[in-house]
Parts: sequence; C-alpha cells; structure tokens
Amino acid sequence: MTIEGDEHGLVGLPVWLWTEVGPTTWGPNSATAAVPGLSVTATAQARQVVWEMGDGRSETCKNPGTPYYTGGVTSPTCQHIYEQSSAGQANEAFPVTATTTWDVTWTGGGASGALTVTRQSTASVRIGEMQVLITQE
Repeated sequence: MTIEGDEHGLVGLPVWLWTEVGPTTWGPNSATAAVPGLSVTATAQARQVVWEMGDGRSETCKNPGTPYYTGGVTSPTCQHIYEQSSAGQANEAFPVTATTTWDVTWTGGGASGALTVTRQSTASVRIGEMQVLITQE
C-alpha cells in the first residue's frame, strides 16, 4: 500500500482505495512443489480487502478498486469519505490498515483442500479541512 508523497486528502471528498492487480497482489497466483513421486499445486485468489481507515470506520471492497490517475475514470469502485481532519492524530495522520483475504485451493498426492489466508499492509493518510470565506464588496 502506498500513499503518494505529502499530499493531503480533504474532509468530505472520496479517498480512492485500490490495490495493484497482479498475481501476488490480487491473483490468481499458482505454484507447484514437487519431489520424486509427488507434486502439489496451490492457487490463491484474493476475495476482498477490508480497509480500516483509522477514524473508527472501515470499507470492505470485493474487488481490487480503481486506480486514480489524471484523465482516468471519474468515480472509484472503492472509497472512503472522512468526516473530520486528521489534525490531533499521531503524526497528524490517520493510520490505515488493508487486510486482504485470500482463498487458497490445493491438489496433490490424491488429495485436495482449501484454506483462507489474510495479509496486511499499513500506511497513513493526512486529511485536511478547507474553509471557504465569502465576503461582500
């Protein structure tokens, strides 16, 4: 998980949430291990990411999300909207933890099975507040 530079998000605006899409970040990812007379193949596929946003709320995304870039799509498939700034938090930022749940299936040696694995990444995000002052001339 990466937060770009020293940029700040703003209260009330969506923070785009996504993970890169590839075999080791979303799947599927398959591997085979073998010894003479036996081989086992396992395949892992991400099922969801739960984003703990540091403000007491979380977002559960069943897809990898939509990357943000200038000129790209105008709305994220996974987002969070902060209702307050991160002022007063440790390092003036909200700690963010992304927990990805992976479904793993395996076959080999005349048997098969399935298990669930989770992996976490952490980062922090600064959220500012913008004030507008309207004056009459």
